[in-house]
Amino acid sequence: MTKYMEISTAIRQKIVEGKYPPGGKLPQEKVLGEAYGASKMTIKKAIDLLVAEGLVIKRSGSGTFVKSLSQPEIQRIHNLSQFKGATTLYADEDVTSKVLSFEVMECPRLMAQKLNIAPGDKVWKVYRVRFLEDVPFVMEKTYMPVEVIKGLQLAHLHGSLYGYIEKGLGLSIETFHRTLTVRNATLLEASEMDLQERAAVAVGEQVAYLSNGVAFEYSISVHKSELFSFSTVVSR
Repeated sequence: MTKYMEISTAIRQKIVEGKYPPGGKLPQEKVLGEAYGASKMTIKKAIDLLVAEGLVIKRSGSGTFVKSLSQPEIQRIHNLSQFKGATTLYADEDVTSKVLSFEVMECPRLMAQKLNIAPGDKVWKVYRVRFLEDVPFVMEKTYMPVEVIKGLQLAHLHGSLYGYIEKGLGLSIETFHRTLTVRNATLLEASEMDLQERAAVAVGEQVAYLSNGVAFEYSISVHKSELFSFSTVVSR
């Protein structure tokens, strides 16, 4: 994880814990720089990330303040910042997986462009249905370069893929680029997720990156519309 990400994570945690309460002022950037042993530019990037997340606001001439958010909203923003998969996001509930397919394949040209690898390079292909308390809620089709995500086994697919990547391989997940669309379910999706034929589903197309800038995942997730929500922060 890059330095500014580490600092933003530390400040975010203090906001969650109430050490920096809603409406409260953050220490000056110079003070934060001394506390974290970081340059002014690094502190600015860390704060800008928290601004983009909607946790803090900058007031010209006054400083940076924690937004007056409710504790559930602060926790929600915190959760979104952690790049959590379903297993971690629903840690208090039973999340299980049904693996439809698991194989190594040659990466086609268009997908190779998204992953910034050569066409024909080997990628893992994982197709899963995820269940929340025995109710199917999302189908995930995931492709990961074999040279980046090494040693993947079937057993890992029944738990958290991100957990294996970060804890098993010692890699750090940093960012993702996601596009959301809506369409009708295919016959397979309707069958696997107990949907009516041609029911509306939310589709997330995503490329995820490690802290070293390397793309490690291209995925398409198809969600039950009644169990899917999306939140963002819009600034004028």
